[in-house]
Amino acid sequence: MAPSAQAHHRSHSLLLLQKLLNLRDTASPLTLILDNLEQSAGPLVREFINRAKIGRSKVIFISFATVKKPHDADVFIKARGKSLAALAAEIASHCPTTATGTPPQKYLLLLDALNPLAPHSPLLPAFFSSIITSPLVSLVATYHTDVPVPSPPPYAPHPLTLLTHLATTVFRVSSLAHAVAIRRAHSRSVQEPEWGLREGREGVLVGLRGDTTSSGGVVVEMEMRRRSGRAVAERFILAPAAGGGKGSGAGLSLLSDHPLFAPPPPAGGDGDHEEDELVDSTFSLGLTEKQRRDREGVVLPYFDAQTEVGGGEGGRILYEMGREDDFDDEEDEI
Repeated sequence: MAPSAQAHHRSHSLLLLQKLLNLRDTASPLTLILDNLEQSAGPLVREFINRAKIGRSKVIFISFATVKKPHDADVFIKARGKSLAALAAEIASHCPTTATGTPPQKYLLLLDALNPLAPHSPLLPAFFSSIITSPLVSLVATYHTDVPVPSPPPYAPHPLTLLTHLATTVFRVSSLAHAVAIRRAHSRSVQEPEWGLREGREGVLVGLRGDTTSSGGVVVEMEMRRRSGRAVAERFILAPAAGGGKGSGAGLSLLSDHPLFAPPPPAGGDGDHEEDELVDSTFSLGLTEKQRRDREGVVLPYFDAQTEVGGGEGGRILYEMGREDDFDDEEDEI
């Protein structure tokens, strides 16, 4: 990719992510965040809340698993134990269907866990339609991919399949430290490491630990579906805000811009570059100057056959018999 095209792609991808996080121009009415035990969706959800407060949007937090009201949430709704109809009516009461104010106020609905709604997956399209009642309302919902869900009815899609189909944007979060470890394994052609449930170990699951390499960053894999049906996919790094201050904003960058994920330099160049490529080898693949001269001075046997006895006769094979050879007179002369 040419430098200008690469810079354009980088700018376009970052601007698109900023547009989604800032809830601009109804870019994504339904955003789905997929997380697991190895990496929580918390950093990305906090980024949504921080940007919503900066943009003076109203934050409505719908809780299935959260006990306390988040600090920056304007409305806190306890959803556990309520029917879908009652929950939808309570949410809709905080989201007017008509635009009010200049400019009109936006509404961010945050649903902390969709897994309790998995048994009612056939009713989810109608539920989402009843709470996203205006272009000013955006729903960001989290789904835990490693939490088991009941088996769907016969011929019914899996709840995760249905949710990814309904969502206009899907974010998959993972640990940067784990992504770096997988990258190193690929560079050494060894098996990828596994974490969490995939390790297959018995006992207590150990969560993420501090890693100076990742500096607490989160890998965010974005898949946005445009109205034309074309999907835009890209991977980013969401770094924590400097100092953790409110409103400071987290750092965003492409995963390919990370030093450990940068593509290898193009082949070619001077001799020093070739020597650098051979540093990791256990033996030398190059030739010394003396070995090059000796190779150029070697005269191959078929040269003599062509110049001395091969003129006009098609060439012959010259062979000098040794002491251990047994010549058979009945063999035809070559």
